[in-house]
Amino acid sequence: MAAQVEIKTPSDIAMLRTAGALAADVLRMIAEHVRPGVTTNQLDKLCHDYIVDVLQAVPINIGYNGYPKTICTSVNHVICHGIPSDKPLKNGDIINIDVALTKDGWHGDTSRMYFVGQPSILSKRLVSTTYEAMRAGIRAVRPGATFGDIGHAIQSVAHKEGFSVVREYCGHGIGRIYHEDLQVLHYGQPGQGLTLQTGMVFTIEPMINAGKRHSKELPDGWTVVTQDHSLSAQWEHMVAVTETGFEVLTLWPDGFGDYSPIAP
Repeated sequence: MAAQVEIKTPSDIAMLRTAGALAADVLRMIAEHVRPGVTTNQLDKLCHDYIVDVLQAVPINIGYNGYPKTICTSVNHVICHGIPSDKPLKNGDIINIDVALTKDGWHGDTSRMYFVGQPSILSKRLVSTTYEAMRAGIRAVRPGATFGDIGHAIQSVAHKEGFSVVREYCGHGIGRIYHEDLQVLHYGQPGQGLTLQTGMVFTIEPMINAGKRHSKELPDGWTVVTQDHSLSAQWEHMVAVTETGFEVLTLWPDGFGDYSPIAP
């Protein structure tokens, strides 16, 4: 299996760092527009125009396996792959915005959570816990560790708070190809799975539910929701394995805000 994993060179990682930074900048740009009354279609157009006109990059989701939009907008009980629509956001909603683009043939892929107006206590706890779960998974990355170490770190944070980890969707390798043949599970056992090597690049993007972990796909063929209609949250970063640990390739240009820094 290890032979199927593409090891990136330092110059490859430099290109991915550039693409990742651009994707992260889209998430910075859109933050001020996430507010009650705005539709996810409006957010989608803003992101599309910013990627194309300002960043001079290519929004890769449009047409990817038939997906119709630039971003994924997953609101409240939507776990992932929510399609932007004309339905307005309302006060108290939580939303994940997932951005993917290419620059000079290399991919950047990242997502983050936003509060619409004033969130509930549960919403804040779920979003914060999901961030901490992602952070714990990233901090487990180093040469010689395993993907089971990453998954175990993530699920330990989620389960401690009484939340559940979605198992049907996972992180992936990334480079010149959007989804490389590498799966990053967000649950697992220490020491199990493929061993991490310097030069691997992949996403860590846990989806955490306030209720049970089970999901279902809607008839549109994309939108995935919680079966019990409980809230769901997700964060995503691109990570490179370095000689001494890890590098996050999609760091937010405006800093970590109210969230804990991610450092080796």
